[in-house]
Amino acid sequence: MTAQPRLSIGLPVYNGEEYLAEALEALLGQTYEDFELVISDNASTDKTQDICREYAARDPRIRYLRLPRNIGAAPNHNYVFTECRGELFKWASHDDLYARDLLRRCVEALDERPDVVLAHSGQAVIDGDGEVKVPYQYTLATDSPKAPERFRSMLFEPGGDDFYGVLRADVLRRVKPHDSYHHADRTFVAEIALHGPFHQVPELLYFRRDHPTRAERANPSKRSRCVNLDPRRAGVLHPTPRLLAEYVWGFVSAIRRAPLSAADRRACYGHLAAWMASRARPGAGERVEDRVPAGQRVEGGQSVSVDALVAGREGRRA
Repeated sequence: MTAQPRLSIGLPVYNGEEYLAEALEALLGQTYEDFELVISDNASTDKTQDICREYAARDPRIRYLRLPRNIGAAPNHNYVFTECRGELFKWASHDDLYARDLLRRCVEALDERPDVVLAHSGQAVIDGDGEVKVPYQYTLATDSPKAPERFRSMLFEPGGDDFYGVLRADVLRRVKPHDSYHHADRTFVAEIALHGPFHQVPELLYFRRDHPTRAERANPSKRSRCVNLDPRRAGVLHPTPRLLAEYVWGFVSAIRRAPLSAADRRACYGHLAAWMASRARPGAGERVEDRVPAGQRVEGGQSVSVDALVAGREGRRA
């Protein structure tokens, strides 16, 4: 086994043959190189295994694990983290793209700010061909030094993709593992935010791919999304009201577990009560979690060239 890397990247995947090679090229072409890439294959039935073994044979930083059965997306995310060794950690998606400097800029931010628990960057949605559809305007106050303000912002403002930021592994070990109820990712990231501020690198370096086979698109209902997260959610024991109740309880539990002062804990409960009241108002049908992210002009008014920023895409439009 090689020396312990500074950063671990955990990549859970299931039937990712369409975009997996592009994601691996983008990760392996990072300017920051002190990392291991642990791939946990959730018993894929397509060519995912062949692609992973081919890349693992090329690059010793890759460790490929294959599960004997599909345990669901949430348990696979949790499992791949337990297999990682770095003091820093990042989940990666098999269908997203990463600019060459993403890891370097995030690690630098964490080194410069010991109080910061998670670092991410400017983000944009891309289509299947890698063309930018919607740049994100990040509006969350996750950089606030006050835990209740970070928590309030995560309740009331549309979120980014902080789940895929670079985290301090010791903080991640102190929060409850990712669950599989409705919007479990939001309660998970909110609990991380209760442990410390986030930092957003002011550069567009992360590209979330939107395509018809992405899990959120392929599973349009709350129940189908939760079953995709964990097959044990199928059946009469997990009706939609239970999944929604667990979502709310997830926030309550996060407040209870977090290392907060009594005053900050009361403030967080107050924000949660206000959020629940706002969701219960007649006619309050819009969910901030599901808003289309606000567009923003990129620097200089120019369009973003993903091909120029991401390793493995050089010369595609030449």
